Amino acid sequence: MRVFRRVILPAAWLTVFAAIAVALVKIAFVDGMAPEQAAVAPGAQVAVPVVQATRATVTNKVEIKATVQNDPAVAVRSTVAGVVTHIFVETGAKVASGDPLYQVRTEVQPSGQAPEAAEMASPSEAGGAGSRAPLVAQPAPAYTYSDVNAPAAGTLRTLDVLIDQQVSVGGNAGTIDPGTFTVSGPVDAAQQYRLLAKPGSAQISLVGGPAPFTCPSVDLKSMAGGNGDAAVAGGMAGGAARSVPSAAIGPSGADGTPAAGGTPTGTLSCPVPTDIEVFAGLGATMTVTAGEAVNVVTVPLTSVEGSIKEGIVWLAGAEMNPNAGGVVIGRPADAAPAGGSPAAGPAGEPQQRKVQLGLNDGSRVEVVSGLSEGEAVLEFIPGVPAQMPAGPQFGGPVFPMGG
Repeated sequence: MRVFRRVILPAAWLTVFAAIAVALVKIAFVDGMAPEQAAVAPGAQVAVPVVQATRATVTNKVEIKATVQNDPAVAVRSTVAGVVTHIFVETGAKVASGDPLYQVRTEVQPSGQAPEAAEMASPSEAGGAGSRAPLVAQPAPAYTYSDVNAPAAGTLRTLDVLIDQQVSVGGNAGTIDPGTFTVSGPVDAAQQYRLLAKPGSAQISLVGGPAPFTCPSVDLKSMAGGNGDAAVAGGMAGGAARSVPSAAIGPSGADGTPAAGGTPTGTLSCPVPTDIEVFAGLGATMTVTAGEAVNVVTVPLTSVEGSIKEGIVWLAGAEMNPNAGGVVIGRPADAAPAGGSPAAGPAGEPQQRKVQLGLNDGSRVEVVSGLSEGEAVLEFIPGVPAQMPAGPQFGGPVFPMGG
């Protein structure tokens, strides 16, 4: 115990004090002489997305959200003027196109001047007193009988004529319910441009109904009442170049329309075959195909200003590397590349080029001419504001602004 207090414990304290002294010397004379590292200034790097023109198959297939609607009733109009003499059918009866509905009697005037009442002859003209000239007999009236026929097949819902009623040409006499249905849905400007090559048929999928079936005849009409072969009514604000690419950026709904929604500019309709059992108000998806281009040069629709016939693309500069998914056009302020050489300037400016366009599928567009396979173009049109996706933009909690 005496040895521990007189030898070991003082030696231990001496070792601790020596270690503290060495550390203080290192801090004061070694670390303090090291040069300070330069502070890194804030900087930003902006990458411009670049894509290459590639070969693909473009199928111009448009899906439209539609509903099943009753076909409107057909008006029955009188085709002759006269008096109703007979009614062949009652309301609620099934009729075929051309079946007689009611009969009309029309009086026919005799040819030439209408006869006039004979005048009494004077005694001197008759050759004696009291003698009279014979009376001229008036002809009996002549009539024709005409049937007014059903203009369409269906159920006679109303018949607004009565026996001995006077009717005129063109007068509304009743209505016929054809009992047929039509699938109809709205189309926006981008879809209407894609359907300029009018499709001949459509594939119909009913919600909760029978198996998908083919609708044989498609009718495309604009809101102004014209058909799809005419110019598209309403147009697109800012031109097709600005509307179609931005619509294709975001996800699309089941009806093929942009998720943000587009203003309807027309309707696409198709009569339901009579052997398909449907009812009004049933939801449906109408899929129409208006052409297919196999193994053609394509680019994303967002890369092209314009989507019909002609467009403009922006060729990537020489320093833009499409394999890297983009090009850096800015560097941190105090950063320098390896080797001590000065920072490189911005990449070469993209160049515009006009191209001829073909079909598009809402995502990619066919380039008929003006661009070769493998050429690099900007993925997005310069100067077009990007559309922010719907919903919260940050993962953290949202705090209200203000007090």
